[in-house]
Amino acid sequence: MHQLPETGYLRLRQIIGDPLANPPIPALIPVGKSTWWEGVRTGRYPPPIKTLGARITAWRVEDIRQLIQKAAGDSA
Repeated sequence: MHQLPETGYLRLRQIIGDPLANPPIPALIPVGKSTWWEGVRTGRYPPPIKTLGARITAWRVEDIRQLIQKAAGDSA
């Protein structure tokens, strides 16, 4: 399991992974980019925080941690 910081922000590559990065970034939530953005649009995934900068899209670690815990609870 990944070690997530207690607070902070994650970029999309850190959430859905990037196997082509050097070193590869493993996925926290193994979905494609289009699937992720569709989930954000429909409310399945948390909305991004856009106040960090004009060209910066990130998600709160707390929101991603909650999404992972909810998914783990749903599969149990």
